[in-house]
Amino acid sequence: MKPLWEKLQSLQCHFTWQFEKEGQVNAAHILKMLALQAEHTPHRNHATFIAMKAYLQHLQGDYREALGSLREAEEVLKRDHLANFSRQALVTYGNYAWVYYHLANFDMVELYLGRIRETCRSLASSETYSVLTPEIHAQKGWSLLAVGFRNREEAQECFRMALQGDESNEEFNAGLATSVYACWTHSFRYDLCKEAQRLLEEVVLSQPQNYEAKAYLVNVLLTTSTGWRANSLMEDVVQNSLNPEVLRNVARLKKPNSFPKQIPRAISILKQAVALDPGYHLLHYDLGQCYKNEMERASPEKREEMLAAATESFQQAVETDPPFIFPRLELAKLYREKSPAYEEEMYLTLMEGLPGVSKRCQQAIYLHWGDFLLHKKGLKHQALEMYQAGFGIVDGHINEKRQLKARLVDLAKMFQEDSEMHQAESIYHIVGFPYAQRSGCKFSK
Repeated sequence: MKPLWEKLQSLQCHFTWQFEKEGQVNAAHILKMLALQAEHTPHRNHATFIAMKAYLQHLQGDYREALGSLREAEEVLKRDHLANFSRQALVTYGNYAWVYYHLANFDMVELYLGRIRETCRSLASSETYSVLTPEIHAQKGWSLLAVGFRNREEAQECFRMALQGDESNEEFNAGLATSVYACWTHSFRYDLCKEAQRLLEEVVLSQPQNYEAKAYLVNVLLTTSTGWRANSLMEDVVQNSLNPEVLRNVARLKKPNSFPKQIPRAISILKQAVALDPGYHLLHYDLGQCYKNEMERASPEKREEMLAAATESFQQAVETDPPFIFPRLELAKLYREKSPAYEEEMYLTLMEGLPGVSKRCQQAIYLHWGDFLLHKKGLKHQALEMYQAGFGIVDGHINEKRQLKARLVDLAKMFQEDSEMHQAESIYHIVGFPYAQRSGCKFSK
């Protein structure tokens, strides 16, 4: 007979799908996103997100709350999938078994293992406690995307496998379209762009109320066409979607950094989203970014108004999510003119809490603190230490990585100008250009 631990490891559920990567799973943040997805999903996959909620609650040590979520997921499955409940419930039952294992309630572990065993037997599975049905492939695919688009390729494979068993399933086709879109946003390959557009067009045609898919299609169309249809779809989403995350994504497509005239429209959309969910921290953060962009281009008399609005929005972001690092970094920069000491104090406080934040947040803190040391204190060597520390973080975020690399290249040029050639060559070597300073290569941020 297999040991209990081995039986649990063979289950298909959130506890065995290896979401937990150090510095990458922010349970509190993903729980907020899951709540939005469970409320607004256009598919009958609510239970997937609720069962995943239980897994994240376990990461936080909230086992009683996790059991409550699993009971909720079970009820939703009975409502949405009564005809094939046993197949749909396999992942939820697997999560039940794991939670009860952590609670050392082994009788209940065996109860749920028994239910899983019976279903696997009825489906003629070669494995006692595991079977890969289209439903399970899809549940895993949605769960991977819920953690973040970094899991895009594995999610894409899950939905392709699901469609092999049920090629006309609208939910599975929407999942494939989303995962292919996610792959395109990280590579911008032409073939992926065209495939994402084709798949999203099919989803939008068959699911006119799928505003998430419409928002993704808008982004693709803005890249591939003149934009008239993209604007029409965008307005459809803005007028009809009640999902604040979808509205947030559409507001970001207004590209305020590139097209300043679009900032007022982005602000209007974000305010609409805030009215739907005032507690959603990312809405306030994005709103603050819009006001900050307006401030940088505003006339002197308008600048103070935009500064106050940006400050208020970033403060709201912190209040709705106190661990959120990025609005704190923005507040530090906004306060620098009136209170330089506050900016330094903020960075020192963030540096003290560095070990407890995600890798991307660590990169951002090193980046901003390095900028402060270099430009406000004139401390090149100390700034170099910060940039190097951030650049050297493994499995961080590509955006911060690029910015840190650009800072290091600029700093190397400063060392060259000061005739510190050994230090400059050392930096070029770190960023992958050991002889750049000799060959006259130029770098762009």
